[in-house]
Amino acid sequence: METKGRRPLQMRPSPLAQSFTLYDSPGREAMNPRLLNRGFNLRPRHLVLCVILIALGLYASHIPLLSTSLRNGRSTQRAPLAAQDILSRCASLRAVPGPSADFLARDSSDRFEPGTRPTLIKNVTLWTGARNGTEIVYGDILLDKGLVRGIGDIPEAFYADHDTDVVDAKGGWVTPGLVDLHTHLGLMSAPVMAGALDYSSSHGPILPWLRSIDGFNTHDEAFALAVAGGVTTIQVVPGSENVIGGQAFMVKLRKTSERSPTSMLLEPPYALNNSRPDPNLPLRWRHLQEACGESVRAYGNRMDTMWALRSAYAEARSVRDAQDAFCARAEAGLWGEIEGRSYPEDGRWEALVDVLRGRVKVSVECSEEVDLDAMVRLSEEFRFPIASFQGAHEAYLMPEVLKRTYGGMPTMALFADNSRYEREAYRGSEFAPRVLSDHGFLVAMKSDHPELNSRFLVFEAQQAHHYGLSPHLALAAVTSVPAAAAGMLHRIGILREGADADVVLWDSHPLQLGATPRKVWIDGILQVGNDSDHILIGPGKTSSEWQQPPEVPDFDREREAAVKWDGLPPLESNRIIGGRVAFRNVKEVFLRQGGDSAGVVSSFGVDAEEGVTHVIVDRGRVTCVGPVCEGEGRNAEVVMDLRGGTIAPGMMAFGSALGIEEIENEPSTGDGTRFDPLREDVPRVVGDVGAVVRADDALMFGTRNALIAHRAGVTYSTTSFARSPLFLRDKFMGGLSATFRTGAPNALDRTAVIKPVTALHIAIGRAPPASFHPQVPSLSTQVAALRHLLVDGEDPRTQTGEWFKKAADGVIPLVIEVSSADVMATLIRLKNEVEEKRGTYMRMVFSRATEAHLLAQEIAHAGIGVILSPPRQFPWSWDDRRILAGSPLTNDTALATLLKHDVTVGLGTWEAHHVQQTRFDVGWAILNSNNWINKRQAYELVSTNLEKLLDLEGWVGDMGDLVAYEGGSALDFTSKPVAIASPARALVEIL
Repeated sequence: METKGRRPLQMRPSPLAQSFTLYDSPGREAMNPRLLNRGFNLRPRHLVLCVILIALGLYASHIPLLSTSLRNGRSTQRAPLAAQDILSRCASLRAVPGPSADFLARDSSDRFEPGTRPTLIKNVTLWTGARNGTEIVYGDILLDKGLVRGIGDIPEAFYADHDTDVVDAKGGWVTPGLVDLHTHLGLMSAPVMAGALDYSSSHGPILPWLRSIDGFNTHDEAFALAVAGGVTTIQVVPGSENVIGGQAFMVKLRKTSERSPTSMLLEPPYALNNSRPDPNLPLRWRHLQEACGESVRAYGNRMDTMWALRSAYAEARSVRDAQDAFCARAEAGLWGEIEGRSYPEDGRWEALVDVLRGRVKVSVECSEEVDLDAMVRLSEEFRFPIASFQGAHEAYLMPEVLKRTYGGMPTMALFADNSRYEREAYRGSEFAPRVLSDHGFLVAMKSDHPELNSRFLVFEAQQAHHYGLSPHLALAAVTSVPAAAAGMLHRIGILREGADADVVLWDSHPLQLGATPRKVWIDGILQVGNDSDHILIGPGKTSSEWQQPPEVPDFDREREAAVKWDGLPPLESNRIIGGRVAFRNVKEVFLRQGGDSAGVVSSFGVDAEEGVTHVIVDRGRVTCVGPVCEGEGRNAEVVMDLRGGTIAPGMMAFGSALGIEEIENEPSTGDGTRFDPLREDVPRVVGDVGAVVRADDALMFGTRNALIAHRAGVTYSTTSFARSPLFLRDKFMGGLSATFRTGAPNALDRTAVIKPVTALHIAIGRAPPASFHPQVPSLSTQVAALRHLLVDGEDPRTQTGEWFKKAADGVIPLVIEVSSADVMATLIRLKNEVEEKRGTYMRMVFSRATEAHLLAQEIAHAGIGVILSPPRQFPWSWDDRRILAGSPLTNDTALATLLKHDVTVGLGTWEAHHVQQTRFDVGWAILNSNNWINKRQAYELVSTNLEKLLDLEGWVGDMGDLVAYEGGSALDFTSKPVAIASPARALVEIL
């Protein structure tokens, strides 16, 4: 370990530092002066002089002991043999974590890999992260020995003789490597398997002695994906299912030549190997993860949680106080009072003792007001600072309470809009980052991987900016702020001379949707973007607007309403217009086209010479497009200026529980548990051996997820019971889906239910990790059951017999949720078998379809459609492991590959609370496919293509909704929906 440039521990001198120099142990006498004469030829006067000097030295060295003894009326107390060690340990208790004063003057990084060549990145637009994120430098940046060695105008003479790699950024944006403050990378490794699930412990609520590094799997395939998103450093935290899950660690996402988890650690604390701090080196920060609220329910209710925490901290306080008392006696020379006693310590509580001494960066994952308030009280009671609140969905509703946290205002580590999946997250708001920032809090954006894919951490910052956070604070939220919250700002999060050489070169401004790293360096070593890989990155991003942060809409009214209504603002339309509405200054118009050539057509695009146009909508239908419409607008009831905005088809959601479930992890808000005929016998009263049920029987209207989706431009949803999020596997029988209007008030509204029975759904795949669902039927059993249902069939008088016969005859689409290309191949053969035996043509669709690109040609030849759900692929399970990640890792994506083979493709979303992101997912899909897909095709992916695949063309068609977006394209961050035109309802909603 390198020592140059580090400051020693700050220690006070002990009054007994020299009092024991002539003693080896408490019972040993002072050195006999007569022994000094052995082997020495001393004259008598010299001998007398030596004796006098020794006596004076003994007297001087015992003054502290004698004075102490006199004060206490006790006999002289002799220091033990281990006194120096004890006093050193006691003095170290006053050490303060942090870098040495001259840390940035170091010659090389402790993580430097010998043989790494220097790198000069020329012609950069450098966002350094300094000055609260406002500093931008134009020039060059030099990386050498794992450090940033120079910034600005770097003369060639400075690097010419050092065999330097030179990269021309051509004015591109360079930022520090992104820092993810909350992730489970390496603990829940991709693909998720039973042998590598080290997320949470089942051995109790209070586990401060556990360490995430002990379960950190270096073979996690998500590492490469995270780095491809620009993430270079992460805090690996234990799971949130324990009240104190254990110790977290900071990790660089670069596999070292040693290939060990330990070698990936950033500033590992000395407690890692039970060693004591070196007094010649600075003390390093430790990290701890705590949680409260719903996630720890396995160990009791909220009162149990807080008592468990108070009990644990009381134990730690007792240990700390015992240490302090012990050291007070030792430093006062009262050795007799501690004779025979060792330094008080307890391995179970040593981490919490350090928390009480202010040496640990504590992360607390709590969401609801009641939990956040309780944790603030706990910090005040035991007087320890909280570095960050994680999740903190309701923090924006109680900023003044959080300011009372002991030791100062904690950092708020948030999602951008990932809320409503639990009761405690139900009042979460996309405006929380802006609100908390306005109250003076530092805001970090997090992934909580795999809750969100760490690769898209920058997408969280982009959304925070879209919803009102300033550009410099949005970038700081994934760089300098999380680095500071972890106590690592001296080396990561800001680019300056002497900092770690963790650098990202982007293809556009990092806050632009689809911003992709062209190159990523960690410790000065290139991780992504090697020219020999020949990956095409960022084609089409040549205009100057790509190099600027996007101009985002004004959400002041919505933000104020979120706070005013305690997180649940009204979602109804502001006004309903049954007559004429004129839309002015429209830049893009995409309309539905019915008939045999159903799809989306562009009536007016960005290439039009006029620049902007006008659109007239009468009773929900577009009646005029073009400059000639300006006159008709004079008689309009409402005139809306879209300021260069867009009119485009209303989008459709697919794959989530939208409409049959309000809160994902709250069973009381959903349909409940269904029977699975492959795992259990279905009761006779159901009257159907397969327990085929209908989604339209369980539809709920007016849910917040549905209304928010409606206001986000997703006006339709096709919902079934088949959904297998993440690495899980749902029941074999997914039932019959229904298509409905997301903004409808109730099921009896004339246009609420578009099609009560849309498709038949099943799920086929290998079992998930054994610790979750060990009773899942085998894959071969699932295929055998499907073959029987399609070829032989059940009694047609039952629901199972009726609907599987219709699926076999091609009357209704059969949507099969499947991931593996091998299983898809089996299903293609089964389709051929059924069609040959029955003389029919099946309408088969693969949903999820992670590995469909491997069989693109065969799928196209079989006439099978594909719904990629979710569109941003990830190797969740063994069946999902072979993904096409897109740039900067691959040139192709699954979407582009399938479209190139003329497969009809739609896009879906797993989770109801993510449906509002649909338009951003579509925009990202275009960019990730290197613009191989145009905007017309992109809109079709979430509208008319889904209608074709699900046999909805005659049910929606040219009577489908249109959505007006103000400010820019519907597929980027410049716009927001402001109106919905509905021909079927003969009206326009003003949102």
